[in-house]
Amino acid sequence: MTAEPHNFRQHLTATLTALALLAGGVTVAVEIASAPVAAAVDNGLARTPQMGFNNWNSTHCRAEFNESMVEGIADAFVTRGLKDVGYTYVNIDDCWALPNRDASGNLVPDPVRFPHGIKAVADYVHAKGLKFGLYSSAGTKTCDTQGFPGGLGHEQQDAALWASWGVDYLKYDNCNNNGVDAKQRYRAMGDALKATGRPILYSICEWGSNQPWTWASGTGNSWRTTGDISDSWSSMINIAHQNQPLAPYAGPGGWNDPDMLEVGNGGMTDTEYRTHFSLWSQMAAPLLIGSDLRNPSAATLAILKNTDVIAVDQDPLGKQGTVVSSSGGLVVMSKPLADGGRSVTLTNETTATRTIATTVDALGIGGASSYALKDLWSRATSSTTGAISASVPAHGTVMYRVTPGTPVPPPTGLDQLSDLPWTSAVNGWGPVERDRSNGEQAAGDGRTLTVGGTTYAKGLGTHAASDITYYLGGGCLSLSVDVGVDDESTAGGSVAFRIYRDDALVADSGLRTASDPPRHLTADLRGGGKLRLVVSDGGDGITYDHADWANPQLACGRGPSAGTHALSDLAWTSAVNGWGPVERDRSNGEQAAGDGKALTLNGATYTKGLGTHAASVVTYYLGGSCTAFQATVGVDDEVGTKGSVAFQVYRDGALAADSGKVTGADAAKAVSADVSGAQELKLVVTDSGDGVDYDHADWATPQLTCT
Repeated sequence: MTAEPHNFRQHLTATLTALALLAGGVTVAVEIASAPVAAAVDNGLARTPQMGFNNWNSTHCRAEFNESMVEGIADAFVTRGLKDVGYTYVNIDDCWALPNRDASGNLVPDPVRFPHGIKAVADYVHAKGLKFGLYSSAGTKTCDTQGFPGGLGHEQQDAALWASWGVDYLKYDNCNNNGVDAKQRYRAMGDALKATGRPILYSICEWGSNQPWTWASGTGNSWRTTGDISDSWSSMINIAHQNQPLAPYAGPGGWNDPDMLEVGNGGMTDTEYRTHFSLWSQMAAPLLIGSDLRNPSAATLAILKNTDVIAVDQDPLGKQGTVVSSSGGLVVMSKPLADGGRSVTLTNETTATRTIATTVDALGIGGASSYALKDLWSRATSSTTGAISASVPAHGTVMYRVTPGTPVPPPTGLDQLSDLPWTSAVNGWGPVERDRSNGEQAAGDGRTLTVGGTTYAKGLGTHAASDITYYLGGGCLSLSVDVGVDDESTAGGSVAFRIYRDDALVADSGLRTASDPPRHLTADLRGGGKLRLVVSDGGDGITYDHADWANPQLACGRGPSAGTHALSDLAWTSAVNGWGPVERDRSNGEQAAGDGKALTLNGATYTKGLGTHAASVVTYYLGGSCTAFQATVGVDDEVGTKGSVAFQVYRDGALAADSGKVTGADAAKAVSADVSGAQELKLVVTDSGDGVDYDHADWATPQLTCT
């Protein structure tokens, strides 16, 4: 909820070509962006997106928001079967407190709305087997104009009070923040919640003002990426457009939040509500019902209780879907699933029925002889050898689950193993964990992967004896990984890590104990049909054998062909940009694709290059086939002498070239880097430490030489 004006530019760091396409372009395959990887907050919550209810969209601060209403929602969760399909949290929003704290500085529940207090309501919700959440703001007051007290400066006191009431969820808004740095305000409350010792899911409602997707993953379990939703087609679809490019930042424990569901509030048709629910599930968004569940229509319940669509949202792989094509209001999104399949949405944003088509190759799962299709709304099943299409009504979405008949190879490029489906996983204690250590019991009960004091955002947490298999199909080149016993094994632990290409041993760590630093392994996988990751105990039993495969990067497929290439003619694997999309052979115009000008540095015009805006990261897959990179770099003349940036070139994560600070008044600089044998080239533009205003940064005549 946002009640005060906040006329900020929607500053989407992760804007991809996809967003430009949504504005109307040609049908192309849109590369999936990769974000700077950050570990999720270490509270073990929201390993899949949270599901529940919040009253704001249906009641705001009107009188019907009260104790009876909230308890009635908890009743409805049970009697209407919503609890059975996964909805867990019954959350209240603004206006639950009195306008002033008591003499001790504590928040006081409104005795008219909540005559028995908040703890009594929480107890009622808990007695139903559900969880309870409430609301505050990271400012001096909350967002409602009546001015209820916010949490700024009261973080420890408020968190302790809420924990004593049995609160399980906090939605923390952004009003009346007095200009205090957002990271500071939100981290202060995150630390306070952690200090209570009670697991409290932390929903950061910062509206996307300060790009929380870039910093909130270590603080909260979800972060709002947009302003408030309203109950209309235009509001809903525009918010979807804003959230779609941010897929790289979402994952287990931390989710992009495009705001609550409006399904059932009456401002859209049931067709539009099905699109709303489909897109939110495809984007792995929190599913928080915003309508009054005490008297829902049959159609509303049918949408909210569609277990096939919910299963896509809750898929344990934890990947947000991405736009793979868009043309004339016809949009296709693909979401990888843990079983090796894909969910695909075919969305018709126009006002007439249209046919929308795609292929399994475009979805990233080509290679099988046949595929099973299930329409997740009609429940009809069929099969295909590759083509997928449907007649889609105006403002409608057809949603399929696409399952290959046989395993398919990983896509071309550099992928983290924890982002790919395995074909089998056997583990000594508990499940194999993605991007978490092994907690020995339930999924998600581990912690941040840590070996020898080094933390890793990506990887697999296992326990000896463990054996994980991936299908390669003969198309992969190599695996690079750090291995070791996780630091949580403070009482010991000794293991050995082995990598097999089919039945051939291609890497062996030797004995690794809890006192050893991580060991780096590389494995040649060329021609291999399958990859096996095996952990055995060190010969002394399996006690404390928490074994981490950290930052496991799999390289598959060939890179660019032999010769010298203009980089703007090649497909990138990711493009993350400070303002608008990265432009090919144009400067950065900050908004839609193609709105820039000719690339110009110090009066010289360049026909080839990349127009970016700090902060920017553009990544290319090389597949070990290239030798050299060179470019001329500078701040584009269109901003005059303003702007200051730094250009950096990374070879497989290692800095290979750095321009130093470059301003709009400086001459262009030449940068070059040896990329011999590298799997990945990454071009980074930073703001050089003084903010991003006017930071239009050109990679002019960027050339890549390959063999």
